[in-house]
Amino acid sequence: MKKKSALILFIIILGVFSLIGCSKQTSETQTSTKSDKITVTDSSGAKVEVPTNISRIADAWGAHNAVVTMLGSGDKIVATTLNAQLKPWLFKVTPKMNNAVTAFNVDASNINMEELIKTKPDILFMPTGNKNISKMSDLKIPVVQVSFKDFDSLKKCVKLTGDILGEEGKKRAEEYTSYLDEKINTLTSVTSKIPEDQKLKVLHLSDLSPLKVDGKGTIIDSWIQIAGGINVSSDVDGNTKEVSMEQILTWNPDVIIVSSTVGSADRKESINKILKDESWKKTTAVQKGRVYVNPDGVFSWDRYSAEEVLQIQWAAKTLYPGKFQSLDISKETKWFYKTFFNYSLSDNEVERILNGQAPQ
Repeated sequence: MKKKSALILFIIILGVFSLIGCSKQTSETQTSTKSDKITVTDSSGAKVEVPTNISRIADAWGAHNAVVTMLGSGDKIVATTLNAQLKPWLFKVTPKMNNAVTAFNVDASNINMEELIKTKPDILFMPTGNKNISKMSDLKIPVVQVSFKDFDSLKKCVKLTGDILGEEGKKRAEEYTSYLDEKINTLTSVTSKIPEDQKLKVLHLSDLSPLKVDGKGTIIDSWIQIAGGINVSSDVDGNTKEVSMEQILTWNPDVIIVSSTVGSADRKESINKILKDESWKKTTAVQKGRVYVNPDGVFSWDRYSAEEVLQIQWAAKTLYPGKFQSLDISKETKWFYKTFFNYSLSDNEVERILNGQAPQ
């Protein structure tokens, strides 16, 4: 009798534990279901619920296309603002982007809604403050606003994007920000010791006709400072601001850097125009032959690019070659492309990128 009672008690206890186990399993399933989405805070400060598993991406900010690619998800971009003519290196390292629909114009002021809907994106990245954001709510697509204008906000944007793109994205974001911090610290440990009156005055030209420059409150101003230069147009506020030749002559830059967005596909033509122009010849930069075209890769290095980490190194070496003799920008470029774009550059390809030329 006692044995029978003990057996009954054992069966009851076993049943209780089974119920607990089922309850726990159900709880875990519910948690898993809830984690199909996460909430992020985008660059505008808005909280957005996004899927944890993203396989189709619409990206309306050209610069951010390169960030997505750097974080390992460029092949998931199905709608973009770019094409192979605008950014040939991006499409070279990410061939699947050739299948993406150009659903937005360059500044995303116009959107082809029909084409965008056809791509069935899981998420839509848009430049912060874009006028079309309010129109997106009816599409039931999570809209994440992204932007950066200096290196701190660049790191935040990369982290935000990495968090959205999953474990591989997070891992790459961490590796990128660590590499960026390391290079900033290495460069500024040298450039911060240059006396203010010995720093080179730098003019960054964003256009030649009409003359446009990049002033304060821009990432261009930030990388010039990190590289040890003085941005002569720092009294101008913002990007691509029109100025006169008289103003440039007053600034009298020691170095002129011509943005890779200027002029024809052969950027050397832009350099030659400056070197041969009688007005430009009055500047110290032209007199000393210190006029350079900016490198151009997956995105323009100098303009809101994931390649800003290469830009600061190129700029520092260009301004002060004697202070950075051990810095091999070709080697750094090869390593970066292999690590973050999964693309092995040839020596010729590196040279073309550094000269602002498209792939052959």
